[in-house]
Amino acid sequence: MDIRALLMGLTFALIWSSAFTSARIIVADASPLASLALRFFLSGLIGVGIARMLGQTWRLTRDQWRATIIFGVCQNAIYLGLNFYAMQTVEASLASIIASTMPLMVAFAGWVVFRDRLPAIGIIGLILGIGGVALIMSARMEAGVDIYGVVLCLIAAIALTVATLSMRTMSAGGNLMMVVGLQMFVGAGVLAVASALTETIRVNVTPELIAAFAYTTLAPGLLATWIWFALVARIGATKAATFHFLNPFFGVAIAALLLGERLGARDVIGVAVIAAGILAVQLSRAAKT
Repeated sequence: MDIRALLMGLTFALIWSSAFTSARIIVADASPLASLALRFFLSGLIGVGIARMLGQTWRLTRDQWRATIIFGVCQNAIYLGLNFYAMQTVEASLASIIASTMPLMVAFAGWVVFRDRLPAIGIIGLILGIGGVALIMSARMEAGVDIYGVVLCLIAAIALTVATLSMRTMSAGGNLMMVVGLQMFVGAGVLAVASALTETIRVNVTPELIAAFAYTTLAPGLLATWIWFALVARIGATKAATFHFLNPFFGVAIAALLLGERLGARDVIGVAVIAAGILAVQLSRAAKT
């Protein structure tokens, strides 16, 4: 792995983890699904505009179109939609911790569903990850966490797992920025319908809302997605996914710094255990390949 790939991975992990804090700020002053649909629409316009300026076309391969739709529905609509909705009652740090278990879910799905061989270190990593989540959840349940919101975050993480499993074909065939922009439009359309059917639109315009919305649209919404696809194309999905072990640390640190969310001893230990589990799983997969 070269220096450029290392910097890309670190930047992606930092931006991805910060999205939970900015989302928490947004949903405090605006309807979650409507605001997310608008974010995706604007990100899509910017992404497609940049793609056209780069000379990219709408002519995607069949696999790219299929992956674009799956990714747009599973990650943008279901994963982020449920997370935005849940973060009306769930702290950003907890949502980021649950979402960061996605590499563990991917490895587990490959092992159980697709019968992929998982070395001993990978199995140990899965056990560590589950133990870390259980430790954190026991502490949060004692503190009175919203169980409904946590369930939504778990379903969202499963949807992100499905989106990740579909990503290999998305980075093939060129037109990378066009793919990024188009999958934003898929998410915007699905969420707009969901918002119209379930929400009463509310907006309380504040400087914090404007700053968080602009940041979410440009950084997690567009830049991080492009970096992730480019990183996968550069070093492969297995090596790129190793950077996810940083997400629990970054997620709780940013939430504590910007939102003042408090962390107990079990939270800190749990985050470290989950990160160790993710790293073990990714190293086992890298060794296997």
